[in-house]
Amino acid sequence: MAKNRFDTGPGPSQRQLRVGELIRRTLSDVLNRGDHHDPDLGRMSITVGEVQASPDLKIATAYVLPLGGGDAELALSALRKNRHELRRLVAKGLTLKYAPELRFKIDETFDRMDDTRRMFSQDAVRRDVESDD
Repeated sequence: MAKNRFDTGPGPSQRQLRVGELIRRTLSDVLNRGDHHDPDLGRMSITVGEVQASPDLKIATAYVLPLGGGDAELALSALRKNRHELRRLVAKGLTLKYAPELRFKIDETFDRMDDTRRMFSQDAVRRDVESDD
């Protein structure tokens, strides 16, 4: 069974969390400033929700979503096409020994939040929650 970022178990180390957040901020800045050379990527406004660093810090998985959630696959394709240039630009802003390989995935946490809100707005669920109070 494949693990995803919502699985429980031993969590990431403090170092992984710090590096992930540093990469997230740096990548967000690179995308916002438009430091890259791809005009297709420059036309998109992309949110970097989270970056997870592997235990050895050699791979960083960025969970991204275009602003408004539209054309997510197009944004993912553009990011993957430019991953080498983005890696170089992110590495310039980091003080790590090695620049991690960047991988991109669609951030589904917003969909999960919407599903949760929808579930809690159902009458039967609301009655059950209110009866527990």
